[in-house]
Amino acid sequence: MTAHQNGSISTEISDFLLNCFVRSPSWQHWLSLPLSFLLLLALGTNTTLLITIWLESSLHEPMYYLLSLLSSLDTVICLTVIPKVLAIFWFDLRSISFFACFLQMFIMNSFFAMESCTFMVMAYDRYVAICHPLRYPSIVTNQFIAKAAIFILARSVFLTLPIPILSGRLHYCGRNVIENCICANMSVSRLSCSDITINRLYQFTAGWTLLGSDLFLIFLSYTFILRAVLRLKAQGAVAKALSTCGSHFILILFFSTVLLVFVFTLVVEKKMSSDVPVLLNILHHVIPAALNPIVYGVRTQEIKQGIQRLLKKEW
Repeated sequence: MTAHQNGSISTEISDFLLNCFVRSPSWQHWLSLPLSFLLLLALGTNTTLLITIWLESSLHEPMYYLLSLLSSLDTVICLTVIPKVLAIFWFDLRSISFFACFLQMFIMNSFFAMESCTFMVMAYDRYVAICHPLRYPSIVTNQFIAKAAIFILARSVFLTLPIPILSGRLHYCGRNVIENCICANMSVSRLSCSDITINRLYQFTAGWTLLGSDLFLIFLSYTFILRAVLRLKAQGAVAKALSTCGSHFILILFFSTVLLVFVFTLVVEKKMSSDVPVLLNILHHVIPAALNPIVYGVRTQEIKQGIQRLLKKEW
């Protein structure tokens, strides 16, 4: 039991309740089926992509290792969030333990940061391949990919770990109902009796430092790529280069919507239903994961051929 300055007495909470779409309860009914389909699609396509790259020796190259990393991150993000959301929709299992909530918060933040950094490395990979093709084999090596993976992991964990730590150290009393389907940092922090100014500032600073810097470097890389592509004179070279990089850029645009979601939430949360940002946040955890392997599978000839060879072996 804890006493507060106003004299009220409350008990420290041991778990939270995820209470989402309270203003639009019908959303749960029509959203559950497409969300289930997107989850199965994301898991199926990412698993297929990972197995294909693993079994096909011709795909054991740096670019496909980056695709494997991206698929792995997508799979973890989906499994961290969407099954719990569906459990709320179908079985009203809204309770989530204190530890599980902050673990989910950490995984969401760190893996999104890893995915953003992976897109940045992929953009650099395409920049070297197109702007410096003769030096590509000596620059983008397996050793380079290993170092990049370590950097992605270390940077993301180091900068996102304080988010759940800061939220976990807050004093939670009385209210335990999170107005969200997931344990988003600010949705949880608002329940505390403590000052959350530091939490707000750190999330804003870390988010824009990680995602903002990655997006800047990604757009810079593709600016150089576009300039180099437009100088190509070989017949069909421009179309091929734009086709390859176009698929990458499309997926990056899908992923970058997380920044728009954050800004959208902060700007209009008092002017419209809070269920809209919650919906956008949920969809962002599954739509890019479902689209990433499809776009790469359709637009990358080597992967399509690898899948076809595996299917022939099975039959």
